Parts: sequence; C-alpha cells; structure tokens
Amino acid sequence: MWGTFTSSNSVLLLIDHQVGTMKLIKNIPLEVAKRNTVALAKVAKVLGIPIIVTTGTEDKFQGPVMPELTAVIPDEVAARVARSGVVNTWEDPDFRAAVEKTQRRNLTMAGVTTDVCLYSPAISATEQGYQVQAVLDASGSPTELSEELARRRMERAGVTLTATNTVIAELARDWSRPEGGKLLEIMLSDVLPKVF
Repeated sequence: MWGTFTSSNSVLLLIDHQVGTMKLIKNIPLEVAKRNTVALAKVAKVLGIPIIVTTGTEDKFQGPVMPELTAVIPDEVAARVARSGVVNTWEDPDFRAAVEKTQRRNLTMAGVTTDVCLYSPAISATEQGYQVQAVLDASGSPTELSEELARRRMERAGVTLTATNTVIAELARDWSRPEGGKLLEIMLSDVLPKVF
C-alpha cells in the first residue's frame, strides 16, 4: 500500500449522513457521530482535501443531509451524488466517477451506519486497489453486534479502522505549521470537547 494519508493524496467520502438515517446510530451517542462528521469536513476544508458527499433515497425516511454538515460544506452538499437506492455506494457509477475524478487513491470514509452504509463501499474500494480508512466514530450501527461484525469484515478485507482524532493527527503531520494550529483547534473543540 501507499502508507500515510496526506492532504495531497487523500479524499474524504461522507456517505448518507442524513437526518433520518442518523437516528439509526445506537452504539455511540448520536451527538458524537455528528460532531466527528462535521470535524472531518472542517479538516478537509482547511487542508483543501476533496470531499464527496452522497445520499440515498432522500424522499424516504433518510431525508436531507444533516444541517450541521450542510452549514460547513454547502457547496459539496449541493454537488452531492444523490443515489436512488443503491445500497453499496461503490456500485453507483456517479459516485465512483466522482472518486476517480479526484485521481487520489487514499480514501477516508465515514458512512452513517457502519453495518450498511460504510462496510460495503469500503471493502469494494479496497478490492479495487484503493487504500481505505473507515472512520468509526463518524459512523455507527443500530446494535453492538452489527457494528462488530461489520468491523470484522472490513478489517479482514484490508480496510484500516480509525477514529476522527487519529485522522486529524495523521493529516496535520506537524501542529506547528499554520494548518496544524487550525486542525488542533478543531480536534479540541469538536472531537475532544469534554476532555479539555
């Protein structure tokens, strides 16, 4: 594989962070998943990392993209890949084309539900030669069991399992550079607000 994820070789993929679907997250606090998703988007904006947003069946229970995310990345949400019902996002030709257009092979993925939205595209992209890291605290599942089984499947397939603060630190590379200070601020205010 290619090793470290950097701002010049990565793309952020946010899958189905919609107001209805978010309610399916039960294994971690919903507010944690929301904060971490927004933090990932903020970090990508600071570093100029491409962000691809996709949604599924917005006219059903899933609804629109969560407003907290839309407020941070309005252009990316407006340009989202709206799928009609394809479950494995990687099988949607428009989504795959959007990823290919970036010409980047390191994919940082968060899918609102690990057990449905995240595991299948993460595995499919890995099988096609992409280096994929799945951000588990910006994703979640309805049950601990479904979360654990999805994690195991991803790990066996070669997907790297990670957390938001780890992604931020890896991308920052050096807290003393101008972007590093901004990223540290996002980590402390959005990801770890109760720690400090």
